[in-house]
Amino acid sequence: MMWPLLIAVVAVVALLIARQRWRKKLRDCQQTAATELEKLRGDQQEAMQQLRSRQQTVFDSMTDGLLLLDAHQRIQLANRAFQQMFAVVADLRNRTVIEALRVHELPALVDSISSEKPVVSQELKLSGPPERWLEVNAAAILDGARDREGTIMVFHDLTRLKQFERARQEFIANVSHELRTPLSLIKGYVETLLDGAKDNPEVAAKFLQTVARNAERLRLLIEDLLTISELESGQMKLNLQPVALRSVSEKVVADFRARAAARHVSLNDEVPALTVLADPDRIEQVLCNLVDNAIKYGRSGGEVTLRARPEEHDLVEVGVTDDGPGIPAEALDRLFERFYRVDKGRSREQGGTGLGLSIVKHIVQNHGGKAWAASELGKGATFYFTLPMLQREEPRQS
Repeated sequence: MMWPLLIAVVAVVALLIARQRWRKKLRDCQQTAATELEKLRGDQQEAMQQLRSRQQTVFDSMTDGLLLLDAHQRIQLANRAFQQMFAVVADLRNRTVIEALRVHELPALVDSISSEKPVVSQELKLSGPPERWLEVNAAAILDGARDREGTIMVFHDLTRLKQFERARQEFIANVSHELRTPLSLIKGYVETLLDGAKDNPEVAAKFLQTVARNAERLRLLIEDLLTISELESGQMKLNLQPVALRSVSEKVVADFRARAAARHVSLNDEVPALTVLADPDRIEQVLCNLVDNAIKYGRSGGEVTLRARPEEHDLVEVGVTDDGPGIPAEALDRLFERFYRVDKGRSREQGGTGLGLSIVKHIVQNHGGKAWAASELGKGATFYFTLPMLQREEPRQS
């Protein structure tokens, strides 16, 4: 009778030991599974973080602004270009467009999206300064059930395009005006001559002089327009070479000596022996324009002085100074614009086309320099430009 009992006891003990082992294995498996699950969660979070980081990098590399809104028009993502367009640095997430930007046109644009118009666009003008124009494209984000869960908005900066368009319109208007005046005078005087004025030699000669003067004005205007076109389009090639600046200034002064004497203006050449890397013909054109303007608009009986000096960064600064009435401060920044004149009536009487200083600016910029003006009312004006310097020459032996 003892053996069955002993066998039963042994079987129970074996079962208990096996159960304990299975429990331990189960705990080990559960612990391993939990560890693997935690690792998978960590890997998933890291992958999601990398994905978000890559998405943000892609979005921030866009030149267009990007804005993602949820169903309640709260901002979920705004890329760097968008923040720059609207000059915001704070975190915009979970704020409404009105709260973040105070631009009422954007919520109205989002509200205009419908099933019939899933994509809408609008031009948006932002008051300045500076004034800016944006093209905004908005589209609905739909879920699997075709329900709207948000909005994506893309902002394209149209400011430069609008500025170019405005400049083009102003240019056409200015050219039309500049051409119309001499053409009207030529037409009027020719018609008067044909109507009988040609039979009076004295009147005919006077009228023909006026026709010739306005025809020359047209020729100069067309030449300047062609020059501006070549400079702005990059078609004008510069013949860069070492140029002795003093030799160019001496030639310009000699050419304008008679014109200066007619207005009793003294021309002073104080340009030292400096060598620049430039196109000699174009630099002569720049100096001729500046000296001609100084004689025209400076003081009758005054002085015009040419100077130059070496500057930092291997540049030479050249200046043409007059002692005339000066230029108003508000006009200094616009002097190099096409067709801009401080005194329009006087400029036309002097025969200017309104393009000379614009040509100067473009020639200097094509040389890698810059042009600007400084003036004080009643104390004259100085027009400056810079050129790349090669070396400073040794003083000439007397």
